[in-house]
Parts: sequence; structure tokens; C-alpha cells
Amino acid sequence: MFEKNLKYYRLKKNMSKKELADSLGVSAMAISNYESGKRTPDIEMITKLAEILGIKITDFMATRNSDLVFQHNEFRKHSDLSKSEQEFIQESVEEYFARFFDAVECLGGNPLPNPPKCHGIKYTGDYEVDSQALRKYLDFPKDGPVDELISILENKGIIVFEIDIDNDHFSGMNGIVNGHPFIVINKNITPERKRTTIVHELSHIMFDWGKTPNKECEKSCTGIAGAFLITKDDLLRELGPRRTRFTKDMELVCEEYGISIYLLVKRSAQVGIISPSLEKGFYIKANKMNLRDKEPNRVRGAEEPLLFRQLVLRAINEEGISIQRGAELLNTNYSELEKYCELVVK
Repeated sequence: MFEKNLKYYRLKKNMSKKELADSLGVSAMAISNYESGKRTPDIEMITKLAEILGIKITDFMATRNSDLVFQHNEFRKHSDLSKSEQEFIQESVEEYFARFFDAVECLGGNPLPNPPKCHGIKYTGDYEVDSQALRKYLDFPKDGPVDELISILENKGIIVFEIDIDNDHFSGMNGIVNGHPFIVINKNITPERKRTTIVHELSHIMFDWGKTPNKECEKSCTGIAGAFLITKDDLLRELGPRRTRFTKDMELVCEEYGISIYLLVKRSAQVGIISPSLEKGFYIKANKMNLRDKEPNRVRGAEEPLLFRQLVLRAINEEGISIQRGAELLNTNYSELEKYCELVVK
């Protein structure tokens, strides 16, 4: 697995093959041969590679689960991500799930919930109808706020992975690994945007899109996400049938539903609570105020994946693996995990 690990750490360091080659005094073709497995560097070269990439030699030797079968969905057309950024995201996904499923195997059997069937919902093109179908399909209430969305999905067998990538143009993507749907989200975007992105990607996975054009599919996933997070009935109950101005109580609605004011305004326009001209006026004023960057966090509680950590801690406490091995799987330090292994009652 040396070749896969070399590529992953090179991309993580944001280095091109040529940049790495120049640092080593070799050709870019040599790096290509290392990453393709056509050639294996000697220990001296491996030591230099580790120093330049800021890792331990043993990081190159980490094994990858060879039984994993990935179905990576394509990046958005006209994506602003560079080819190397796209490669880094894909390599990060595969590296993460290699560790994730090592923890699963340590527990024996199958500790993961059985996920819902992918592409099992008929797409109608009506955001309100489709969002209700998605809620019903996944056993969510037909209306009301959705708190702790990530935890709910993890308990339904849908795996969520947060990737640390410093590029605001990447929100998320989706795919399937060994029959389990997964959603990747950018760790550095706002909590409200994370929630919208998660439901957007969830819609990609759960609906049968047939021959729907890609552009319509993307637009519909965004529309479904908004209608899923705050339904038409929710809007009418919270805001009333008609609004002619924006007032502070709308911020309370955003907090209750864990959404941005932009999404609330968009949804209010979609169901006819505000006029198109009022919606347009809001965007003009909000953009002048740079509100999108200044808007406070309105999500209650922690929206973060916990399943992987829980699996590792269970494996440690059942003595299936050592604390040190658990730290390696989670890419964390020993002391961070040790405290979770202490007895509650002595």
C-alpha cells in the first residue's frame, strides 16, 4: 500500500509530482512510478520522502483494507476544484474508510445498521412532495425541526465523513462503500451549510433520478434540501400566510430549524409568504452587508460525525484492540482516548 499512501500524503501536503520530485532531486516520472507501484524506492528515498511530507516512515506502511468496493459519484460539472483537489478528496475518502472498516472488522459481525435502499424514491420534480417523500422514506416526522441530523443518519446506516479541506467551493459529495451510502462534507463550512449540504447529497443517493438532466438534478437536490429542513407547513405555522417585511422573530425560526436566514427567505418566497420583489430586495441588502459571512451560528447542539469514534471505543473497551491501535485508527493521540476507557464506577 506504499503507493496509495505516498499519493495521499503528497496530495495532503498540496504538492504536485513535480514539486515533490524537485525537492528530492529526481524526475517527476520517478514519483509517478512510485505512485503507480511500478517502482519501489529504497529506504534512503523513503526516509527523504517522509521528511519532506512531514510524516513518519511507518505512515507509508499503513495497510489499506483491500476488501472495500467504492462507488464514487462524480464531482459537479464545472467544479471549481482543481484536479489535484479532486484527487485529494477521493484519496482521503478511501484512506478514511480503510480505517473505518478496520474498526468495524475488529468488532466482528456487522455492528453497522442496515442502510435504506439507495435510489428507492420516485422523483416528481415538486420540492414539497419530494421532500415529504424523503422524510417518510427515512422515518422522519412529516414536519418540525430536524435536530442532530448527522447522528440520526449514522443510526440509519448512512455514514458521514468530514474532510478538512480549505476550499469554500467544495461543500460535499456522496458515494457508496461496501453497500453503505456515505456523505462527505467540508469540515470548514458553516453548520447551517453543512446541514443543507447533507440533505442535498442525501437526495442524490435516495432518489431514482432516471434520465433527469444533471443541471435539473442539482437544482432539485438543493430545493428538496430546503423543503426537508423546513417544510411548507412549518413555514406557514411559524411565519403566517403573508409577510411584507423582515423582522427579528425570523431569526428565532432560523435557530429553531438550524437554517440560515438566506434559506428561510428562499423558502418563504417558494411557498408565497413573501413576494419575489421582497426576496430580491433582501438579497441585495444582505449582500451589501456581507451577511453570508457574518451570520451567526444558528445550529443547536453539535452537528458532527460520532459513529467512527464510538466503534473504536467499543472495540477498545471490549479488548478487541489496544488504546494505541485505536489512536492510530482515529488519527489521534493516546491520552485523548485513554480517558474514555476509565471506569465510571470503581
